[in-house]
Amino acid sequence: MRTLRNAAFTSFLMALTAGQALAHVPYVRPNVMDATGRDHVTVEASFTEDVFAAEVVMRSDAWHVVGPNGDTPITAVTYLRDLAVFEAATPVDGTYRISSGPRTGRMGQMYRAADGSWKMVGEEDGPAPAGAEIVPVQSITTADVYVTKGEPTAGALKPTGHGLEVVPWMQPGDIIAGEDQTLQILFDGKPLANTPLVVYREAGLYDGKKIEAELTSDAEGKVTVRVGDPGAYMTLVRYRAEAPAGSGVRFRSYSHSLTFAAQGG
Repeated sequence: MRTLRNAAFTSFLMALTAGQALAHVPYVRPNVMDATGRDHVTVEASFTEDVFAAEVVMRSDAWHVVGPNGDTPITAVTYLRDLAVFEAATPVDGTYRISSGPRTGRMGQMYRAADGSWKMVGEEDGPAPAGAEIVPVQSITTADVYVTKGEPTAGALKPTGHGLEVVPWMQPGDIIAGEDQTLQILFDGKPLANTPLVVYREAGLYDGKKIEAELTSDAEGKVTVRVGDPGAYMTLVRYRAEAPAGSGVRFRSYSHSLTFAAQGG
């Protein structure tokens, strides 16, 4: 799979990024991050423009939980209009990753306007002009969260090697406000250098400061994250690449979110 590098598509990438700046982003959030003494957690999943304020239900055929007992599909999901709700089993002690899995979103199209800019078909200036170059774009979204029951384990932190991933280099349950934490951005198992990662804060719903940090990965795909206050946060990474052969679409736009909580020091 080749990344979009050539200059011909620079304006395409800029237009696509700008068009998604205010788009709904996916998240999953459990009722507790510390599942000690519990045999399950209850999870909500939604798309939102304001982190953790559910707006549009998130559906997936790949809900699952990865834990010390293996990879378990989640099939009993209640879909409401604003959010999905389900239980994720935590039968034994350890760390669990609850995930939507990579879910295929809507297919979109962009066209090159006379001035060379790219516009979304049907969303900007109406239909594409006759003879305009049309570029199909399909979204692939993944939302993850980790919970821990008793003593943490490392198995759930192992990357899958497929698609866009954000991998914690620490136990998510050990994140402390004011301390540095390391995340690594991967695509198909390989580090993504110079890739933006945005940290959103739930408290922004109330004090207006929605973004905690805007960061960029280093040559190893690593990002150092430090949040200032205890509370709930979400990271968001977007990445665009050419779609695999036979996908029926020329380009894909990948989004990955990771929900976490920071404790007081």
